[in-house]
Amino acid sequence: MMKKKKKQLRLVTPFQLLVSYYFIAIATSFFLLRLPWVHQEGIEVAYLDTLFTAVSAVSVTGLTVFDISETYTTFGLVMLLIVLQLGAIGIMSLGTFIWLLVGKRIGMRERQLIMIDHNQYKLSGVVQLIREIVKILFFIEAAGAIVLTLHFKRYFDTWQEALTHGIFTSISATTNGGFDITGMSLQPFHLDYFVQFVTMLLIVLGAIGFPVLIELKLFLMKKDPTFRFSLFTKITTATYGILFIIGTFGILALESFHSFKGMSWHEAFFSAMYHSVSTRSAGLTTYDVQTFGEATDVFMSFLMFIGSSPSSVGGGIRTTTFAIAILFLISYANGREEIQIFGREVHMIDVFRSFVVITLALFMVFLATIMLLISEPHATATQLIFEITSAFGTCGMSLGITNDLSTFGKLVIMVLMFIGRVGIISFLYTLGGNTKKLKYHYPKERVIIG
Repeated sequence: MMKKKKKQLRLVTPFQLLVSYYFIAIATSFFLLRLPWVHQEGIEVAYLDTLFTAVSAVSVTGLTVFDISETYTTFGLVMLLIVLQLGAIGIMSLGTFIWLLVGKRIGMRERQLIMIDHNQYKLSGVVQLIREIVKILFFIEAAGAIVLTLHFKRYFDTWQEALTHGIFTSISATTNGGFDITGMSLQPFHLDYFVQFVTMLLIVLGAIGFPVLIELKLFLMKKDPTFRFSLFTKITTATYGILFIIGTFGILALESFHSFKGMSWHEAFFSAMYHSVSTRSAGLTTYDVQTFGEATDVFMSFLMFIGSSPSSVGGGIRTTTFAIAILFLISYANGREEIQIFGREVHMIDVFRSFVVITLALFMVFLATIMLLISEPHATATQLIFEITSAFGTCGMSLGITNDLSTFGKLVIMVLMFIGRVGIISFLYTLGGNTKKLKYHYPKERVIIG
């Protein structure tokens, strides 16, 4: 019997096993958020709404169907932060870190799962990667919590309140979780540029990708004179920076004669800049996005659809996917089929994967939009597209329709949040099963395209 079970387990692909672990993480989170001491006295939360929150927390999205500040006790908020950490670090990363602490040997199967969970292409060094990820993430969160707590003392009467808000805001921003305990996201700090700057920095550090942070650490330490930044870091950083600039000036231009009209230049600029950063995957807002025009909503939906960088805390199609697709289009328009950038050439398999991810993501968004237009007649198409891309990009911004979603609508959004977290490729391989190589090929023939 044991041999049979082991044989069946070997037939399960690492991708399927990883997705199964995320289902287990959601089930565990659901249990934690249903503990007796989680909800405030007299508050009743439906099981479906708890499941929605669990999926949102594991996928570090931040979409909620109720106000967590009025629903959860301090113990409940601690449970939510634990789930956010689980989602941000990754189920396999956190499990590996615990195994390392207790002295357990990390086998080949576990290394494969870590490699897939963090979009790596080789097994060597994945355990060291986990050590670095955990250390860097906890350091960033602790530093952010200290700085914000000291600053929040001016807003709250006691150090306990300041500490609670400091820790929660730091973890929510760094993990790009998007949850808040003010009931109004970060809108109370709309004119506090220090809070905005600190949270923007935390969001960027969480979303730009752990490999980038690790390479930056190696560069600053200057231990290896031959060290050079990888092509991944160069493309990721350049794309992230370009999207940040386009997002900032795009939102500023679209809202200058709308919701930003009458604001001072610095207030409008910081609002645009903050929401450009937040669309990467964070979801925290300093201004009521429901007052934005439809053009801005569609533009921000596009930014959320792209999402954050690979091997980060965020979702979406990812920045490198978008960058490689654009670079290929530029190269092809110039008569070249190869992508050459930063003195390197991109593998064609990465180009194929990029277009597969974009195509499937667009199909999912299209299909989800059609389904929600049928099930949610009270919402406009723009509101639904915004909600859908926010879920898929694990961003968490909303135009105020999350609370009013039907049971079917909530299930659709949960699926999108889950796929956005585990990634399109992992989800696709989960459905496909074991990779099979063809033992024969047919004659090739050209097909007219375009």
